[in-house]
Amino acid sequence: MKKVHIASTIQSYDVLIGNGIRHQLSSFISQEYSNVFIITDRNVYDLYAEDIKKSLHEHQVYIEVVAAGEQSKSIDTFYYLHTKAIEYGLDRKSLIIALGGGVIGDLAGFVAATFMRGIDYIQLPTTILAHDSSVGGKVAINHEMGKNLIGSFYPPVLVVYDIETLSTLPGHEIRSGYAELLKEAMLSDDEVFLEGLLSTSLTDELSDAMLNFIETGINIKASFVQNDEKETGSRKFLNLGHTLGHALETKLGYGKLTHGEAVAIGMLFAMYVSEKELHADLPRQRVSKWLTDNNYQQPISVEMIDDIITLMKNDKKTIDHTIQMILLERLSTPVLYSIDEKN
Repeated sequence: MKKVHIASTIQSYDVLIGNGIRHQLSSFISQEYSNVFIITDRNVYDLYAEDIKKSLHEHQVYIEVVAAGEQSKSIDTFYYLHTKAIEYGLDRKSLIIALGGGVIGDLAGFVAATFMRGIDYIQLPTTILAHDSSVGGKVAINHEMGKNLIGSFYPPVLVVYDIETLSTLPGHEIRSGYAELLKEAMLSDDEVFLEGLLSTSLTDELSDAMLNFIETGINIKASFVQNDEKETGSRKFLNLGHTLGHALETKLGYGKLTHGEAVAIGMLFAMYVSEKELHADLPRQRVSKWLTDNNYQQPISVEMIDDIITLMKNDKKTIDHTIQMILLERLSTPVLYSIDEKN
């Protein structure tokens, strides 16, 4: 098992990474809790909920299952989970467990952040993508006019990342997660990491290098988070590919395209703009070929461009209707670039 420590001014926590460690969950919980509320989705429930419940046999455990997919990050689901928490008798000494991918982590984390003004929660990510979303304390739900517009910064007390759960991922979830790993590689100066990712075929079984990929990605994410927890400066660089990506998710309808697949399109767009505006020398063609070879969708049409630009202006990073994009002067050197009506 490997451990990465995340320093936080709100609440520091550890990320534990290993095979089969979900079965040891109870031994990682040092605090006494009055009860435990597990929030998961239908797909993950069938695979892993019983394992988690068994590992917490000494606790009073409640489980609530929501629909799988981005559509569950809604105000209706959020309110429903608060209602269930009240009905189950949760109090300020209760614990919420987010068992699932990025959607469940965001949703359950926001429920924890707001229930009785905030109770503890643990992230148990079950996707590759969630190596990114489970670290950093961003929790949120969506609004019909934009992704993650309703949320907070609220770190978990622990992240338990059992990479054994990745063996059951469908292809679109593997693609989604690798896109975030690719983003982190382009933001870092670790050329070996980037080369390893671009040499990996996602049509093969998950490689033995996956544990190292995930640990490297988490360490890169942690370095940005610890330097700028509330995203007032350098943490914004982690949004590489997200401005267009979020707009595309909103335009197509939440859940029609995975988050990572949308970010992958956004990264290609950011690389293109970086080449045009900053004269950057980037491996855009190689990245584009890797995405194509690994069956990433690229569903942008000319007719969608005006709507996507409008949605980009609604992004939470936009200031005074000026779109804030992350571009690359070169690999490992991101910059914040403003695009107004005249560009």
